[in-house]
Amino acid sequence: MSETQFDQTFDYIIVGAGSAGAVLANRLTDNTKYNVLLLEFGGRDNSIYIKMPTAFSIPLNMPKFDWGFHTEPEPGLHGRRIHQARGKVIGGSSSINGMVYVRGCAGDFQEWVERGASGWSYADVLPYFKRAEGCVYGADEYRGVDGPLTTCNGNNMQNPLYRAFIDAGKEAGYGFTEDYNGCRQEGFGRMDMTVRDGVRCSTALAYLKPAQGRKNLELKMHALTTRVIMEGKKAVGVEYRQQGKTFRARANKEVILSASAFNSPKLLMLSGIGPAEQLQEHGIDVVHHLPGVGQNLHDHLECWVQQECTQKITLNGWLGPLAKAWIGVNWLLFKRGLGASNHFESNGYIRSRAGLQYPDIQYHFLAGAIAYDGSSAVEGHGFQVHLGANKPLSRGWVKLQSRDPEAAPQMLFNYFDREEDRQAFRAGLHFTREIFAQRAMDPYRGREISPGPDVQSDDEIDNWLSETCETAYHPCGSCRMGTDEMAVVDPECRVRGVENLRVVDSSIMPTVTNGNLNAPTIMIGEKAADHILGRKMLVPSTAEVGVVEDWESSQREGKPERPLK
Repeated sequence: MSETQFDQTFDYIIVGAGSAGAVLANRLTDNTKYNVLLLEFGGRDNSIYIKMPTAFSIPLNMPKFDWGFHTEPEPGLHGRRIHQARGKVIGGSSSINGMVYVRGCAGDFQEWVERGASGWSYADVLPYFKRAEGCVYGADEYRGVDGPLTTCNGNNMQNPLYRAFIDAGKEAGYGFTEDYNGCRQEGFGRMDMTVRDGVRCSTALAYLKPAQGRKNLELKMHALTTRVIMEGKKAVGVEYRQQGKTFRARANKEVILSASAFNSPKLLMLSGIGPAEQLQEHGIDVVHHLPGVGQNLHDHLECWVQQECTQKITLNGWLGPLAKAWIGVNWLLFKRGLGASNHFESNGYIRSRAGLQYPDIQYHFLAGAIAYDGSSAVEGHGFQVHLGANKPLSRGWVKLQSRDPEAAPQMLFNYFDREEDRQAFRAGLHFTREIFAQRAMDPYRGREISPGPDVQSDDEIDNWLSETCETAYHPCGSCRMGTDEMAVVDPECRVRGVENLRVVDSSIMPTVTNGNLNAPTIMIGEKAADHILGRKMLVPSTAEVGVVEDWESSQREGKPERPLK
């Protein structure tokens, strides 16, 4: 018998009410006999800055809503420490992110299977993407309409620049994709966002709030989980702090960590589960040596390619106080207008070289030339594309800074540690310039602002990338799913070698998907819920997967109308 005195007892305890945790809280309490404790260090999501889509950059930088993590100095980024925002609020990072909805391509999930995540192929996960989604375009083999998460296109690309970018991509030989979350990711088309009736559709809105009235769900906010309580190699509960007091809650069935790619490995290590040598350095008793905890950390970098616009039609014209007031009033009264969009309304997916079956480069197009937080806007008018080489090979780590649960974890991504990652970005910049040079952009294209015409050689491009690249806020992989000795969880999200303990969040991804991580993290929550409840998996999809026919020999489908000089 354990000597631990528990204050409360539940069937399941979930740590983290974010993109995956809120999904689990809903699914585990829906028409079941189980009661669930959901612990969240943040508070409510009742800020207008969270609800208004156009204001997403504000909570991203507010200590009230953001954990405020920073990397160690990154050698590949000239020693810069990179801010890694993570949501400290119900809904987690889905409450402070850019609301972009990208599932990833079929090749991403085949990659997971090849790395030991059996049962997570595209055919296996597509039904869970559909179960999560309430798509405004209607149902088909790929899209769902009955799920809690609303997806749409914001203002339907009313600004002509969005369609010009799509047309330029086609003119450059890349083709059009009707739905990059459908049959084929590769190509240019509209971009989806998680917005419902002009309001951010976070997992707090979509999953948690409908479940909060259930008697079998107890949500505790401003609760810092300090460790998983272990009896031998069995998880039996958690310890947490709330309002200056320490509490212990027992889990009759399981403890589930959905605390992020940083805090999930941190909690495992604080609980004695992880690389033995590192735990011993901090005076933590080793419960279970699991060397992969905190390893395999990786992320998406992105750079901004900015162009002057010759017409006064961009978002730069809406940055004055009167214009902002008009946007705010229109949104407050009618939930429409520029306030109802994240402004990423068109996008593209291409391959960085021939021989790749699936895209590895992503474009977010913005009808403005401006930083996320509005702090560095181009004078006059401009537009930009966020270029991401999204299948990085560089890997980093998460480690404990100390055994103090309130101390932030240490993290290093080793951005650009691998030469292949720089090569993909160099190619991406070349292709971006070619796309912007197409006929569709002629009515709008002015001079190149960033990186500028002086950046041409590989060395010049590499230097610019190291000086300017920023995170796309897509950390993953630090509790990798698989079956080898460096895997942390098995294909059912169970911590290897430990009973009654799972990790369910982006940390379990073996490799990052080609796109924003919120959609696949929600899918992980959906699928994991069925594993936890012992249900049969949804029937695998038989939907077609589209790829470019000559991918082995060509980098794109057709020839550009205007090759880059």
